[in-house]
Amino acid sequence: MTSNAQIGAMTLYIAAPATPAKAAIIVVPEIFGLNPGIVAKCDKLAAQGYLAVAPEIFWRFAPGVELNPDVEAELQQAFGYFGQYDADDGVIDIEATIKAIRAGSLSIGGTTPIAAVHKVGLVGYCLGGKLAYLAAARTDVDASVGYYAVGVDAMLNESHAIAHPLMLHIASEDGFVTKDAQAAMHSGLDALPNVTLCDYPGLDHGFATESGNRRDDAGATLADSRTEAFFKEHLA
Repeated sequence: MTSNAQIGAMTLYIAAPATPAKAAIIVVPEIFGLNPGIVAKCDKLAAQGYLAVAPEIFWRFAPGVELNPDVEAELQQAFGYFGQYDADDGVIDIEATIKAIRAGSLSIGGTTPIAAVHKVGLVGYCLGGKLAYLAAARTDVDASVGYYAVGVDAMLNESHAIAHPLMLHIASEDGFVTKDAQAAMHSGLDALPNVTLCDYPGLDHGFATESGNRRDDAGATLADSRTEAFFKEHLA
């Protein structure tokens, strides 16, 4: 079952499994909004038995945005939104989403209540990957995964607060995460027992998108299999 829900003025896409959810996973989008790729990721998680909830990240200044990264004008539009975005607001939105999931206050289409789910994970992509890191450090989310997370090297001072498992997928040829940034991530995080960094040699930013020019099938399949096993272990 799929639908939209609201937390205040923030819209969320929800994909619910046919049977009671074994856990919930928040899906934090890239800078392209709740586009078909993010919807597809939610639907896949629901098929695995999870309640998948994707919050709209730019709702404060660009509600309803849905962009295609393979269209240059829309890519530039997304970069503009990224420049306006405050990650601290994103953490607030994630906290509100976690609380709503655990409290059972979400509903399908505003009419069909969704039962409370107490185990909550999070997966994020690009900007959403950055928020996965911040959620691991600042919230009580049970497990987090970030794909090609941007800006983590500038936030390593928060790593001491990571209390629950975190996995980060790093593309070695990421045009938005330099080699120096990747090295800093390894230097700052490798020793932490609850953090796992996975490197993908030769791959670029966006390699695990569901479709489009950026996708690498082999890399996406490998990363997604690791994510699936990670959530199976830590959201049980």
